[in-house]
Amino acid sequence: MSGDTTITMTGNVVADPELRFTPSGAAVCNFRMANTPRKFNRQTNEWEDGEPLFLGVAVWRQQAEHVAESVQRGMRVIVVGRLTQRQYEDREGKTRSSYEIQAEEVAPSLLRATAVVTKAGGNQGGAQQQQAHGYSQAQGDPWATGGHSNEPPF
Repeated sequence: MSGDTTITMTGNVVADPELRFTPSGAAVCNFRMANTPRKFNRQTNEWEDGEPLFLGVAVWRQQAEHVAESVQRGMRVIVVGRLTQRQYEDREGKTRSSYEIQAEEVAPSLLRATAVVTKAGGNQGGAQQQQAHGYSQAQGDPWATGGHSNEPPF
């Protein structure tokens, strides 16, 4: 990944995400997002919108399914990933470019919203996440099992 252009973008999802599967069975979720910069005009004493930036986002595998279940048109999201460029010819034969983020992370923005996070089921790393944060069933995590006392473990 050396030399990749990493980008973090916040913006609004402009169309519901579309979940598809490759012939080999890998899930991919695509959506478009837009960010419109705003600046305060001191002369008019009002906020003004700048030119919006629209980018496509591609999310792969298990995270693609999570995004398809969690993200909807109009939501404000934060996307971190690699910026990629694709060139193609339009109907008139002109070479055009499109830009897309190959997302590593997609999250709801909590600037003007709240969210309830639910761990995904299955082998999606629940035990690995618990161990990475320093608590596991093997250590007898009383919060995960209901515990044997009403006292916190610290």
